[in-house]
Amino acid sequence: MDVLSLSWWEYFLIGLLVGLVFVLVIWIVMGVKLHKAKKRERRETERYKAMLSQRMELESEGLGKLKSENEDLKRQNQTLSVSLQTMSQKPGRKELVRLQVYQRAIERLMINSPGFGPAWQAALMESEEEFSKTFTGTIPFLRKFIPSKSDASLIEDDK
Repeated sequence: MDVLSLSWWEYFLIGLLVGLVFVLVIWIVMGVKLHKAKKRERRETERYKAMLSQRMELESEGLGKLKSENEDLKRQNQTLSVSLQTMSQKPGRKELVRLQVYQRAIERLMINSPGFGPAWQAALMESEEEFSKTFTGTIPFLRKFIPSKSDASLIEDDK
């Protein structure tokens, strides 16, 4: 058979076979590329899932720590408020508050009353000297054995 002696349908079949082989090769190459791309996407998705789960674990752990710390702080706050109420009800607290009120009243009197300041300063200095003597010398020794009288009756008698 001679190449020129082929009929048109034989040329058609040869062209068709060459075209099909070409299409088959392109189809296999594209399938391999598509398979590689899907594999790469799958790895990327797995990596993102791992990163997301790791981040969620870290955030939940941090949130758990914050919640436990918040509970601890609430307990401490409760304990401190109970302690504060207990301390404010101890004996002597009311007296300290009363002394602060008196101190403020004295400061206002010193500002508002012109003759009160110098008289108050003199009485205060005398009282401080007397009080300091109660810690040293014979006065503390005598006070242990002999009860002292209050000066309140002298003040009432002057009226």
